[in-house]
Amino acid sequence: ESLHEIQKQVNDLWQNLLYPVTRDNKTDGMIYTTCEMKPSSNIDADKPQVTGQVLFRQCYSYGRLEAIFYLDGFPLDNNQSSRAIHIHELGDLSNGCDSTGGHYNPFRVNHPRHPGDFGNFLPKEGKIRKYKTNLFATVFGPYSIMGRSVVIHEQEDDMGKGNNKASLENGNAGKRLACCVIGISNKNLWEEKLPEVMDKKKR
Repeated sequence: ESLHEIQKQVNDLWQNLLYPVTRDNKTDGMIYTTCEMKPSSNIDADKPQVTGQVLFRQCYSYGRLEAIFYLDGFPLDNNQSSRAIHIHELGDLSNGCDSTGGHYNPFRVNHPRHPGDFGNFLPKEGKIRKYKTNLFATVFGPYSIMGRSVVIHEQEDDMGKGNNKASLENGNAGKRLACCVIGISNKNLWEEKLPEVMDKKKR
């Protein structure tokens, strides 16, 4: 019996080390995060001034990550190209989005197989409203994206098909328009934004 108790304590210790974000009974085992998007301090004044949120939620501890991309400030021209969105390594905005490091790439693989390579998003009427499920990134464990950044790029991601080194590192997505740091939130924002994003999806 004492051996079982020791084993339980060891398991609990490992759980706390690997999953420092613990479940909250008020959220039914879901962890919610928000990333409050702001334009980079290093971009030219004539570039899009992107604001909004990227929201994540994940069921503790092995659920797949879901995300809401709720962004404004793109040109109203519907002929513009898609924009790349990625998770970058650092949550450091001291030099605008340029200090967020490269793509978060814990497994040392080529782009577009990094956990936060979310692909391309086509703005409509100056907005991005997108809901994505079954994402590879996670808010739990040693590879958590908590405290890292989400970066919106000026150009389209070539998805690693650009036949050069930069393509395999960052998809040749160009300058960094806007960024934010991922932090824990309550579920209110998610519940507020999800109906609008789902409504747009139906249309």
